This record gives sequence, C-alpha cells and structure tokens, in this order.
Amino acid sequence: MTVAEYMSGIDINRIETQLAGCIVGREISLYQKLESTMDRAKSLAEDGAPEGTVVVAEEQTAGRGRFDRAWTSEPGNDLLFSVIFRPDAAQAPYVNMAAALSIRTTVREATGLHTAIKWPNDVKLAGRKVSGILVESAVTPRTPTSPLSALGGEIQRGGLQYTILGVGLNVNSDPASIPEIAATATSMRRETGRTFDRAHILIEALRDLDGRYTLIRAGRSMREEWSSQLETLGRNVVVHWQNNVEEGRATGVDEMGNLILTKADGATRSVIAGEVTLQV
Repeated sequence: MTVAEYMSGIDINRIETQLAGCIVGREISLYQKLESTMDRAKSLAEDGAPEGTVVVAEEQTAGRGRFDRAWTSEPGNDLLFSVIFRPDAAQAPYVNMAAALSIRTTVREATGLHTAIKWPNDVKLAGRKVSGILVESAVTPRTPTSPLSALGGEIQRGGLQYTILGVGLNVNSDPASIPEIAATATSMRRETGRTFDRAHILIEALRDLDGRYTLIRAGRSMREEWSSQLETLGRNVVVHWQNNVEEGRATGVDEMGNLILTKADGATRSVIAGEVTLQV
C-alpha cells in the first residue's frame, strides 16, 4: 500500500511495479516535504510498519547526517529516502555495509565513473562525496530506546526493535552552488553533464539493496565486499571521536564495521565509526 500525501515528481506507481515481490519497497510513503525521512520512518516503525517500508521526500527541512550535521539538498533534484529494517542484532551492522555497496553500485553503473566508499558510509564519485548514509537503531527497554548507531552501537545489551537506514544521494543538483558543501560534494549530473531519471536511480538502488538484504537474512556477511571498496584502508588516517584523537594506518575492518587502526608501535585499536580525516 502506498501512502502519497502530496504530489511529487517521482512516479511512485512505476517504482512499486518494478519492486513487486521485494522486501525493500513493499510499502512506499512519498511526501513533497518532510522535516526528516528518518524521523518519519522511525514513527512508522514504532507503529508497526513492516520492514522494507520506504519513506521518500522531495524536500527535507531538517535532514541530518552523522553527528546531527545538517544534510543540504536541492528540492526536486536529488533522492532523499529512509528504509525500515527489522534484522537480528547480529545482522544489523551489515545494513550499513549493504547500503553503501548498493549506492556505490548504482552510481557507478549509471555514470560509468569511479566510485568508492569512505569509511564508514560516505559514497564518493570522482573523489567527492555524492551520497551520505545514516543508520540508527532502537532497542528494547533494557537499554534506552533512543537511536543508537548500528555501527558498533551496543545493541547487544537489549533486543533490537528496528533499524532505520537513511540515504541522501545527489543526483541532479549542483552542489557547487551551495557554499556549505561546494568544496567537498558533487552530484551525478555535475560529473557527467547528464540529467538522470531519479525514479530509475531509486528503483535500481532499492532493488540492489533488496538483493543484499536477502543475503544478510540468509546469514551472509557483507564485510569482505564492503571492505574491498573502502578507499580508507591502507592509508594513514587521523581519527577524531568525542575528545579522543588517534593516528595510524587503517589496516582493516571487523564484522561490526569498526575500523582497525595500526599505530606506529605496531599496536592495534578498534575504532567505532568516529570521524575520519585522511592524511595526504
């Protein structure tokens, strides 16, 4: 069943038809404007919406990325969506990995250009950020039900209720015209000079994600494929999180998605989805 409260430039009927039989996209809610697709998906999840429910917005007035940073996007030009998942706790970290791989694959196949993933979940096109991914989970009352990161979050302390995946993908916008992101972001259109059919891009991304999530539910790990696309690995990095700073070489990731940092003295440290700055 589709909930379409407002008219939109995205053909929702086409998307539903193309995703028939999939888990991801079994229900689609489409809005012209929302404060946040993440918040709307969370509300739907708490009301019992099935996993695979997708919330799409043409415009967000309070979109956010990691660390509550504002997500800036041009209304009607990009893709802003969130998906409800209800995985087992051990499977939750793979949702982020699957999402990053799916967005990377979709962008690469549509543009024909080089794409990569910056740990833990930024997708880069031609060296600039084209997509940001946010994952938040809620657990049973044994721990507070406030959102926790599915990347290294302590979801093992309580039962996992749901995981919300949020994606912002710059499709036809011009990030160069937005001062806050002009130096670091790009879009598919900016790199190719072509205007893309957003409904087609969304269908391809959700279909790929559905296939990967089916594998996750069957017990498949996403770590090996995800790590093979991380541009961060093998490079010297400075990791900032809370009031801590660590330097070393990014040498791997574990099954939770945490970064394995090897320091100059040979000691290793596992870093939980902190802020990574790559050294040149």
